[in-house]
Amino acid sequence: MTNRQIVLAARPTGFPKESDFRLVETPIPEPKDGEFRVRNSFVSVDPYMRGRMNDVKSYSPPFQIDALIESGAVGYVEVSNNQKFPAGSAVAGMFGWQEYAISNGKGVTPVDPLIAPISTAVGVLGMPGMTAYFGLLEICNPKPGETVVVSGAAGAVGSLVGQIAKIKGCRVIGIAGEDDKISYITGELGFDGAFNYKTEQNYVARLSELCPNGVDVYFDNVGGTITDAVFALLNTKARIAVCGQISQYNAEKPETGPRLFWKLIVKQAKAEGFLVFEFADRFREARPVMAQWIKEGKLKYREDIMEGIENAPKAFIGMLKGANTGKMLVKVA
Repeated sequence: MTNRQIVLAARPTGFPKESDFRLVETPIPEPKDGEFRVRNSFVSVDPYMRGRMNDVKSYSPPFQIDALIESGAVGYVEVSNNQKFPAGSAVAGMFGWQEYAISNGKGVTPVDPLIAPISTAVGVLGMPGMTAYFGLLEICNPKPGETVVVSGAAGAVGSLVGQIAKIKGCRVIGIAGEDDKISYITGELGFDGAFNYKTEQNYVARLSELCPNGVDVYFDNVGGTITDAVFALLNTKARIAVCGQISQYNAEKPETGPRLFWKLIVKQAKAEGFLVFEFADRFREARPVMAQWIKEGKLKYREDIMEGIENAPKAFIGMLKGANTGKMLVKVA
């Protein structure tokens, strides 16, 4: 019996390749005093992980060559020497791209399988859900009747942002990269309008049609030319939450573009970047709210699941290229 793990084999240049990762086998670890062993059920692939593959220190240290890829995961405790996390309990934490993990409990969250499937602990009720909840409600403070634009609108975070904005009485416009994603967010999720940025020729003109009263709130997951276009329609006192810049993560050279910060001056608007971890001490307040919205049918979620830990790199690369609708996960066991 071995523990299969995915390690970083080489730092990617541009879009990652499967050869940038390597599958290794190590002995299944045994917990020491105060520790427990988790068998992962699902591991997460997320856009922010691309930045950690570069040899640049930012808000998190870079992944090291030949070291385990760290990521959120959820699973069940198999063996425990920690009374707070007994064998058989479900837990979520930064357990990484591997089949088994050892933890002392730091940063680990108990998961109740009776509330929702445990996969949601790394999706709608995990980091993506918390990002959507606090990024929209705390950074942007949307008000009923306002127009909210969401880029990356069919992804794990964007799809939730739009629905929360609808719950709060806003008019919501989404931007995504495939026609079936547009159908999904306007049909099943209830967005008021959307467009496919890959087939649309003039972003500003299309946004003007969809947002005749301008843009009050912009939740930015992608950056680049899409964000440039939204700036053209900002209303006075608009708020922008800068959550991600996925269009830039794999660029080999910095892109140049319009310099639009002057718009923030004339529109007296606010743009604020954030990391969801700054709200970590409030996650327990948000999860019951999100769970109740799911129970009431107000909040829907979708999971794209790829099976096998060996396929984590393929799932990650696919997510960066927009292959997923909703949350991309890898099913381990």
